[in-house]
Amino acid sequence: MGLAEKKASHEFQKNRFDGLKEQLNAAAGFDLEVEVNWASLEVDNYSHLYDEAWAQVFFNPLINAFKEMCADDFAQGIIKEGVKKVIIQNTSDNWSSSRFAEFKEGVLTLDHSPITNIHHEADRQANIKEVVEKGL
Repeated sequence: MGLAEKKASHEFQKNRFDGLKEQLNAAAGFDLEVEVNWASLEVDNYSHLYDEAWAQVFFNPLINAFKEMCADDFAQGIIKEGVKKVIIQNTSDNWSSSRFAEFKEGVLTLDHSPITNIHHEADRQANIKEVVEKGL
């Protein structure tokens, strides 16, 4: 990656990540460990999209899925006990919402191209909810 990609990634981490993480923790009702493979999200010549796209592809669906799943104390307790970590990455260049999320042994992995099908937030949210609820 070039300077533009590294700079845009750094800016997102510095200016957006903490606020999105706070929103996620508020939605879940507990502090979730989130590990982001930042280098895998960097795509040549698309640094101008990072700020908008990364939130729409990964964070908004994640926050909204946890808002929905943790809407009552009972479900929130089960999810808090069962979900130990969230990993965000782009290792497969996946563009399909139906293959976005995987939940195994307490780890929710979100793997998707950070610049493709950006506006399919609701589909990715539904996929997160489906895999977590089935996996608990």
